[in-house]
Amino acid sequence: MRRLVWSALCVLLTASAAAAQQRPLVTEDPEPIGAGRILIEGGVDVAKDAQYPVSGLKGTLLRIPTLGFSFGISSIAELQIDGSVRDVLSISSRNPNAPLASLVTETGDTTHDFGDSTIGMKIRMLSESPERPAVAIRFATKLPNASNESGLGTDSMDFYASLLGAKTVQSIRIVGNVGVGILSDPTSGNRQNDVLTYGGSFARALTGAAELVGELNGRVSFSSAEPSPGTETRGVMKFGGRYTTGALRLDAGVFLGLTTVDPTIGFTVGFTYVFNAFQVP
Repeated sequence: MRRLVWSALCVLLTASAAAAQQRPLVTEDPEPIGAGRILIEGGVDVAKDAQYPVSGLKGTLLRIPTLGFSFGISSIAELQIDGSVRDVLSISSRNPNAPLASLVTETGDTTHDFGDSTIGMKIRMLSESPERPAVAIRFATKLPNASNESGLGTDSMDFYASLLGAKTVQSIRIVGNVGVGILSDPTSGNRQNDVLTYGGSFARALTGAAELVGELNGRVSFSSAEPSPGTETRGVMKFGGRYTTGALRLDAGVFLGLTTVDPTIGFTVGFTYVFNAFQVP
């Protein structure tokens, strides 16, 4: 069933379109894409020393392709679906003492699975003006597409709620996110860990077509006890660029992990475009 869903989504990539939005950043801009429009973004991510504390796996992660779809269901609201078709981990080490290491069925030096997907809704509350930033709220749920047996998933769902803000100052777009994440404990069906989520990004226009971008994005666990594996503090710093040519926006970036369980370094490359797809009554 998952293969059927992703195959149907991939068909959308053959459509022609205009320019648009926010790859390679993950910090959410509060501005929606517009009523009746569809945003499609895709790319390839490579992360060195990616870690999975629940299964005990560590290695180089390839995500190909990552896909994102946003649907402008009104002038102020946007429905989002994000995920990856295939996550492939080249395993460099295993921790047999990890809580769910015994469930991993892959015994070779690689493992693969669908990536977890996220369904979200963004609603703009205030539009940007000279006196104030744009403000929006976003709710999102992570779906457990990746399985315990592959070692790449937790078979648990998470929920996120965030407040988004952004302001353009001359040629610089500044975006900030703050919120809460309710993360299921993948080792116990009756526990959770609530974390603070954050994000801050900038986009600096260099020319009419080129931008320099960067961000800090992650989550912080304030649990008084040791957080459950899979719910620990994480963070990433990213720098990159975007270039718009005609209807297509290309992007590339490099990211660095901020904690001991984050990838040490990674790279991403991809594209984004938006097109008018339907009429909103």
